[in-house]
Amino acid sequence: MVDAHYSNPDLAALYDVFNAWNCSPQDPFYLELVMAAGDALDVGCGTGKLHRIAREHGHRGRLVGLDPAGAMLNVGRAERADIEWTLGDLAGGPFEGEFDLVTMSGQAFQVFLTDEQTRANLAGARRALRSGGLLAFETRNPAARAWQRWTSEHEYRVRAPDGRRAWSVHTLESVEGDLVTFSTAYGIQGWADPGHSRSTLRFPEARTVNALLAGAGFEVQAQYGDWDRSPLTDTCPEIITLARAV
Repeated sequence: MVDAHYSNPDLAALYDVFNAWNCSPQDPFYLELVMAAGDALDVGCGTGKLHRIAREHGHRGRLVGLDPAGAMLNVGRAERADIEWTLGDLAGGPFEGEFDLVTMSGQAFQVFLTDEQTRANLAGARRALRSGGLLAFETRNPAARAWQRWTSEHEYRVRAPDGRRAWSVHTLESVEGDLVTFSTAYGIQGWADPGHSRSTLRFPEARTVNALLAGAGFEVQAQYGDWDRSPLTDTCPEIITLARAV
């Protein structure tokens, strides 16, 4: 099931307000990979910000955005017609050896809640890649316990391009094993009532990620603990993985 934040057109329209380009160091990290690739597939692309910026920077290859939320794709489609916007997911994806790069940015990897789901989607990534192609994604390091900061004291406030104030706040609901469930409220100046979404994410350890990759036909090329390419540690915020299709 697609989270309300992504399937609701009003909330989807807010996505880029809260996730403006270069608001996170992940943006230039992934952009560098896309610009170096001939043909690239962005899985869980959302509004397609990564590929839209790649086009603005002169990328001339094939760029495909894949997402299960039509409302998010509609935002991207309205911005650029020179990117392929595809509704669906990797597990049922139609791609066969068509790409040099597959990305899952914005912690998209964490929506796979079981080993079975992860295997199915990694198998789809492997099918989509040419031999030697690169899979790039990140997942939050569970040891850093990012969910402990998902409270009303950590409300996020930004200004929309038209100057209106917007806000969002997470509320942690439960932690069961490596599954974390939380709700999110969103609002923007002028709305009568806030929007709401509820999500569950998986926080796998690096050894779990690596075992699943090996079983799907990937070889880990590099793993980092943060966007400056620093090494994995017990307290690093991310598990950033580059894996080759073998």
